[in-house]
Amino acid sequence: MMKKYLAVAVLVLVFTSVNQLNVFAQNTKTAPANVVEPALSVEVAGKKTKFGIADLAKLKRLTINTKDHGIDASFEGVAMADILTLAGVEFGEKLRGKRMNEYVIVEAADNYRAVYALAEFDPSFTDNVIILADKRDGKALPEKAANWQIIVPNEKRGGRWVRQVISIKVIAAN
Repeated sequence: MMKKYLAVAVLVLVFTSVNQLNVFAQNTKTAPANVVEPALSVEVAGKKTKFGIADLAKLKRLTINTKDHGIDASFEGVAMADILTLAGVEFGEKLRGKRMNEYVIVEAADNYRAVYALAEFDPSFTDNVIILADKRDGKALPEKAANWQIIVPNEKRGGRWVRQVISIKVIAAN
C-alpha cells in the first residue's frame, strides 16, 4: 500500500515539475541568435565607419515639425551634421575653396539614392537642419521607412527624404 502512495506522489511531483518548466519556457523570451542590430555605414575620404542605434543615441536629439505629403508630422532624430562630424567631416571655416565640391550620397536598403551638397548640412551655411530621423509623431518609424529616414524640412517635394537609410558617403567631385 505504501508503494502505491509513493508511486502516486512521485507521479504528481514529476507532473508538477514538467508543468512548471513549460510555464517557465513560455514566459521566458529570448531574442533569436541571428538578430543583428541595424547599422548605418558612413564613408568619409575612403574611411568607413559603422554606427549602431546606441552610437546615434549619444548625439543631441532634435524634433522637426514639417509636412509629409501635405500632412503635419513631427520627426525626431539627430542632425546629419552631427553624424558627419562624428565620422570625420569638418564644417564651418574648414568647408571652403576646393572642399565646396564635396557632396553626400544617401542610400536606402532598396538602392534608392539621393544627392546633397555637403554645405546643405553645415550650420554655417544654412539654418535648415536636415536630420536622420528614427521616430515620427513620437513613435518608431513605420516599417517602410525604418530604421532611419532623412528629413529635409522646407523642401516642396519629398524626393530626397530617403527611407530605410543604410549608407552615407561623402565624395569630392572631380
